[in-house]
Amino acid sequence: MAAPDQRWHPDVTVATVVVRDGRLLQVEEAIGGRLVINQPAGHLEPDESLLEAALRETFEETGWKVRLTHYVGSYQWTAGSGRCYLRFAFAAEALQHDPDARLDEGIVRALWMTPEELRGAGERLRSPLVWQVAADYLAGQRHPLSLVRYLG
Repeated sequence: MAAPDQRWHPDVTVATVVVRDGRLLQVEEAIGGRLVINQPAGHLEPDESLLEAALRETFEETGWKVRLTHYVGSYQWTAGSGRCYLRFAFAAEALQHDPDARLDEGIVRALWMTPEELRGAGERLRSPLVWQVAADYLAGQRHPLSLVRYLG
């Protein structure tokens, strides 16, 4: 347990599972000198709903405009560094791609991967959250977006 004067602040992130023609939209990004695979994902910003963050991050990292369709689930993970992540994952339908969109810093490219390719990426996955979110979605885990409320 943390000392009373220390504050614990988990990183709140969103991730989006976008499937088209049996392939999952992923990003390849440079982190700490290596190329890793992740869902379109990122941090929640102040005064932003989780749904808004998911739409924004998906576009900023891939150039794809999407429509959120379902809530996949919530995931808590502590990295080896001790940093804690609380991820809210959503499913979305791809609507339109902007090939001229400027991708976030560190994003090398967006790519479409089969579930087998993603599962086989192993050490290239940014975290265990990447495959777990995809696996849950592929297993049919989908909930109404109405479960996610913003009271801001």
